[in-house]
Amino acid sequence: MLLRKNKRAISYFSRDRWVQYLLLGVILVVFGRLVTLQIVQASDLKAKGIERRTTDQSIRPDRGSIFDAQGNVLAQSIPVKEIYADPKTLSDLITQKKLKSTKEDIAKQLGGILGINTQDIFNKLNKDLSWISIAHQVDIQKADEIMALKIPGVALNEEEKRVYPMGEFAASALGIVNRDGHGVEGVESYYDKILFGKPGFQSQEQDTRARSILDALHQNDPSSPGNSVFLTLDSTIQYFIEQQLDDAQKSTNANSVTILAIDPKTGRVLGMGSRPTFDPTDYDKATPESRRNLGIGMSYEPGSTFKIVTGSAALEEGVIRPDDTFPDPGYLRIPPRIITNWDSDQKPHGNPTFTQGMQLSSNVVLAQVGMKLGKNSFYSYLKAFGFGSKTGIDISGEESGLLIPQDKVRDIDLATMSFGQANSVTPIQLISAISAVANGGTLYRPYIVDKITTPDGQLIQQQKPTPIRQVVSKATASQMTKVLEQVVSDGTGHLAAIPGINVAGKTGTAQKVDPKTGQYSTTDFIASFAAFAPAEDPKIAVLIIIDSPKTPEGHQGGSLGGPRAKAIIEGALQYYGLPVAKDTQSTVSIAPSDSAVRPSPKSVVPERTPVGGEVVIPDLTGMTMRQVGDTLTKSELHFNFTGSGLVNQQLPQAGKVVTKGTSIDVKFSPLTP
Repeated sequence: MLLRKNKRAISYFSRDRWVQYLLLGVILVVFGRLVTLQIVQASDLKAKGIERRTTDQSIRPDRGSIFDAQGNVLAQSIPVKEIYADPKTLSDLITQKKLKSTKEDIAKQLGGILGINTQDIFNKLNKDLSWISIAHQVDIQKADEIMALKIPGVALNEEEKRVYPMGEFAASALGIVNRDGHGVEGVESYYDKILFGKPGFQSQEQDTRARSILDALHQNDPSSPGNSVFLTLDSTIQYFIEQQLDDAQKSTNANSVTILAIDPKTGRVLGMGSRPTFDPTDYDKATPESRRNLGIGMSYEPGSTFKIVTGSAALEEGVIRPDDTFPDPGYLRIPPRIITNWDSDQKPHGNPTFTQGMQLSSNVVLAQVGMKLGKNSFYSYLKAFGFGSKTGIDISGEESGLLIPQDKVRDIDLATMSFGQANSVTPIQLISAISAVANGGTLYRPYIVDKITTPDGQLIQQQKPTPIRQVVSKATASQMTKVLEQVVSDGTGHLAAIPGINVAGKTGTAQKVDPKTGQYSTTDFIASFAAFAPAEDPKIAVLIIIDSPKTPEGHQGGSLGGPRAKAIIEGALQYYGLPVAKDTQSTVSIAPSDSAVRPSPKSVVPERTPVGGEVVIPDLTGMTMRQVGDTLTKSELHFNFTGSGLVNQQLPQAGKVVTKGTSIDVKFSPLTP
């Protein structure tokens, strides 16, 4: 019985082995035929005088898009072409008289279409190379014109061009993408691995005329597109910021202007920008300084806005109370310097309370507060509030500021640090610290990316607020907030007051160090203003910094920054649906849902036929902001906008023929059902 079973098992085993041998033989025969086929083809090609070669090519993936908090397109990639040539093939064909055109003729043809210097192209065609790039990021229309010439050895590769439909809008925050398709600044850089995608690979055999051999062995590994990024940045609030940036730059002729807005309860960046600025689509025309994100990369002595930090620390430690008084004759002697107030030439302040000292923005009072706090405690709170180290915001280019080493600090240093001199901070550090006071004492890590999705919209990652530490108690934060409310209602920040809204704020006017003398200048200042509102339940915190204003109105932070902070906060609260005065209805209209009937765009009749580099402006009527972004991106146009809702006006009008890159003024209005 056992023997019969073993024989049966051996029989099955033998039969399986014969099947395996048979399959192996079939595979070898097929492989041999394929090899023979290749040898025959190689012989045929050689007989015809045509060489064959294998080309390996990396396939660049489609880069993911960047959207704002409302889903509007801020950055998107469009298909373009790279034009390349095979100079050796051209030389052979010309020598063999198989091509009538000369290299000079070809250079002129290509240069005329591409708008590139003919001599530069001619020099490339004369290289002893089998491949050379002629031009990158060529639009499809021009590429089609070149391919229609049917020049042997001239071909194209697929490329992408990164475009930013809103032009300079939030440019320094978004950053740029280089010709290799990688982000090198801003959000584009920080999230490059997520946005870039996975490159593919293609290996194929071609003849010397760059023609693929269809039945040759080849390998393909397709690319995977990058994921999309949605920002916390809100285009409506960003628009308010952009308006104030332009106005401040124009009216003050400042070296630079920087504005930040964040949600103080979470650290979400609602908007940020600076002047000078640039268009990231054409970043090669911009200077490195104009591309710099000053909101995270500028180190400066903050001046009196820093008094919020000193005061909060002293209240938390119990060394002062809001109604404690301090002698203020207008000066304070701490060797080797005499500290003065910004208004010491006008009058002494007598014996103001701490609250009054903040209202008056008294350096003398805050210097005394700092001395009461002491060096060790002062530095503990400096670090607890996040100064001297990066905040960790998810944008490339952040600086850490600079603190004097604690063991090097003298009494005069401690006194001047207390009102915002000596130490350098960044704008994002300062607004994060002030937000900790606004929200009840918790320092949050600021962030600008809300979520990451697949190209088809599937959620991959949802960012959440990240509390770092409790810096001061809720009681201390409440005390300081009430002090800051009085700075706006009855002090130097009165120009930021909004009827019906409790605004908390602090002015700042910092002397800059004269690089020639190494001393503080008496003519060069940084004007700033920090505020949050509503004070009892803050929805937005704003920081405005105007570097070296040159205006007859002076250089005070209250007069230059206060009205601009008010405009941004007032606009944001209206946008959020909060009334800006007691018993006053909000002017903000809530746009209806997508189910509402929208006007249908009209067909466009062009005023004339566009020529090279021109496009017809589409009809944007009835579109959402996202639709406008998508539509204008395809036409390589930018836009500036006002309002929210759906498009009801545009300039220039639909049908006009303009140069690519032109900005269209678009007005949005809520749609009434």
